[in-house]
Amino acid sequence: MDQMKEKFAKLLLGEDMSGGGTGVSSALALSNAITNLAASVFGEQSRLEPMSTERKARWRKEMAWLLSVTDHIVELVPSHQKNKDGSDMEIMVTKQRNDLLMNIPALRTLDRMLIDGLDTFKDQTEFYYLSKDASDSEKGNNKREDDKWWLPTVKVPPDGLSEAARKNLQVQKECVTQVLKAAMAINAQLLSEMEIPESYIESLPKNGRASLGDSIYKSITDEFFDPDQFLSSMDLSSEHKILDLKNRIEASIVIWKRKMHQKDSKSWGSGVSMEKRELFEERVEIILHLIKHRFPGLPQSSLDISKIEYNKDVGQAVLESYSRILESLAHTVMSRIEDVIRADLLTQDPPESNPTKDDSRPNSVHAGDDSESTNAQTLSDLLTWTTDQNDNEDQTEPQLETPKENNDQKHLTKLNMLITKKISYLESLGGLRSPTSRH
Repeated sequence: MDQMKEKFAKLLLGEDMSGGGTGVSSALALSNAITNLAASVFGEQSRLEPMSTERKARWRKEMAWLLSVTDHIVELVPSHQKNKDGSDMEIMVTKQRNDLLMNIPALRTLDRMLIDGLDTFKDQTEFYYLSKDASDSEKGNNKREDDKWWLPTVKVPPDGLSEAARKNLQVQKECVTQVLKAAMAINAQLLSEMEIPESYIESLPKNGRASLGDSIYKSITDEFFDPDQFLSSMDLSSEHKILDLKNRIEASIVIWKRKMHQKDSKSWGSGVSMEKRELFEERVEIILHLIKHRFPGLPQSSLDISKIEYNKDVGQAVLESYSRILESLAHTVMSRIEDVIRADLLTQDPPESNPTKDDSRPNSVHAGDDSESTNAQTLSDLLTWTTDQNDNEDQTEPQLETPKENNDQKHLTKLNMLITKKISYLESLGGLRSPTSRH
């Protein structure tokens, strides 16, 4: 109780421990609290191993505290009350806000799937990790050559993993892939619903061409456009360059949507029709979609940071931060699984390892890859967690509260039972709600 009082006291102060300032908004304070809790509990997650009992207990306890705030974010809905004389009367009752009612149980399920997946590696003895000070001869041909040089090197037996261990790795990889896609979809939907701050809009250039640059603008407005070819022609050699491209594209989307809504055609010139404007906007949204799914571990863009910082909706802040940290953890666990798979592949003959090696890219989740074709329907389904599911609430809520199952397939089945209608991912990107609400 004392710990909980201290936690909420800091939240009420808006992270201003002196009490003399205004502090940050309640929404941002809660968002930061969830982010900081995840960072302290999960850390780098440098090894594929279960969480300790103490860390797991702390995570569940403190997340329950922070999520309890959403129990009091309610809306009024009509209901019927039977009077003593037998007559019926319609009254208004409170119910948890619909987006919270739908998404919090879903996020809890994803949370449980990740932690349960890590628990499956509790007693494994087939792979182990070398210390950071191990010599190059000990690391062998599994020595890290990427930018994660500080992570420990994984070692497997000389003849590779057993079939049972390989099967478990593939099962967990598929499960984590679904968690990652679902968390990304929920987070993208929430960010699209947040208002775009005036400070961000004021910082934008006057037109989309100035935001993109002449060369990118020319490629996007060309008569023949191939998004994959466009990305292959861009310099995406570093995280900074990828993030810069993402920032430019998101800025151009906001500019173009506002101009189209305001019917301002001056900066486009008289020769550009409304159909072409919509086509150019659709092209940059496709590029943004590909960037987000090929580089899921990318830091937040300027638009996302601005939305989170100025957002005043406490419910949205909790959902956004919860889905974001689950997305980050799923990406990290995916990388650790692929480290072990890569080490196992190095023990096999090249003809056997090459086909699978292409399927083990640590920094990419390609929406169109053949290796994930079996998961495409699930991703499309998981994108349907929206606030438009009022008609199925009575069926959905009990399924979400079902006690956890040991079988990962049962987890995925429960998630897929949430489906009621299809929505387009592109429709959720840069939605009109934020920029047009002021005009």
